[in-house]
Amino acid sequence: MRIVSLLLSLLPAVPAAAASARPVHAVVPATGLPRCWPPLLAALSRPLALMGFLALPGCAAAVADPVPVASSAAAGAPIVIHDNRGGNVLRMMARRAELERSGREVRITGVCRSACTMLVTLPNACLHPEASVGFHAPRLPGTTIIPPMVDQMMAAHYRNGIRERWFAEWRYSLDIHSISAREYVRLDPQTRLCAE
Repeated sequence: MRIVSLLLSLLPAVPAAAASARPVHAVVPATGLPRCWPPLLAALSRPLALMGFLALPGCAAAVADPVPVASSAAAGAPIVIHDNRGGNVLRMMARRAELERSGREVRITGVCRSACTMLVTLPNACLHPEASVGFHAPRLPGTTIIPPMVDQMMAAHYRNGIRERWFAEWRYSLDIHSISAREYVRLDPQTRLCAE
């Protein structure tokens, strides 16, 4: 029951205006649970099904704010990701796709930790030479529970020595392992440093 309570706490409240746009939150009369929860409860024993379920609109928890991006007046100006501490992996994957489609340069400055690290390998991204990149095991918010498959989802966005270190140690650690931008490039020579 504690797991169900934890999972229920991750489900965002749905404003009345959004209820019609997100029918998956309608309540199942017999149980009083949102419609998307019975499939989740059935999927708990199947990690791949659980991960697919979490990707459904309206059922994925909004556990992190959208990725903060400095706005730009000019359409072609670089997008700056500054001091980003990560957040929900699925939301970051969606944000990564948006940034790639933009075609604009993505400049990662300051601190980039956790799910933010998946942005470094964007083909249109560069790391500021003074940036710091931090890795740790993905986990459910407010817990030490490492969810199945999320480390694999993150690893899909890592290359070379970064990928090797991820699988060897970082994906198991609840502590942040920070490296400099220059160390990152040494481990993954395909990564570009931004021009200062």
